Amino acid sequence: MININHLVQLKAFARQDALLLALLWAASFACIMLLNAGFIGNILALATPFLVGYRLKAFRTEALFGVISFRRAYAYSLYVFIYASLVFALVQYAYFQFLDNGAFANLITTTMKQLAPIYEQQGISKTEIKNSMDVVTMITPVHWAFMFMMQNLAIGAIVSLPIALIGKRNRY
Repeated sequence: MININHLVQLKAFARQDALLLALLWAASFACIMLLNAGFIGNILALATPFLVGYRLKAFRTEALFGVISFRRAYAYSLYVFIYASLVFALVQYAYFQFLDNGAFANLITTTMKQLAPIYEQQGISKTEIKNSMDVVTMITPVHWAFMFMMQNLAIGAIVSLPIALIGKRNRY
């Protein structure tokens, strides 16, 4: 049976910690897109499960007296990823709408042009490659942000499993 008070508490902690995760993702994104510091940005992105695990431990210790089930730990982690994905999608939308000016789409089309011979060896025609490049340039900022949000949600649902498994603590 679901205890509403426990769910409200879990969601409140998850919202607070999601802001920290969204800030981490925004710093990673800024390093990659604005500062050309891809290595640092990738390290920050790879710190995601460690941050969520650390915050899960804090939630378990501060609110639950050191005991949390796998189910509650998974729900907490999943909510953190959901809320962070929503906030980060707003950040990305603002970037793509006001700062990017098509640079991201140009980067992808340039990469596709460089990989065109490999695509052709795989049996993809030049017109299909050209059509794909045209589609990439027509994607709007809302669509870019939505695609990344869906990716973050899917990865979050998967990454939450080992985080919850490691973070759970039963009564002994």
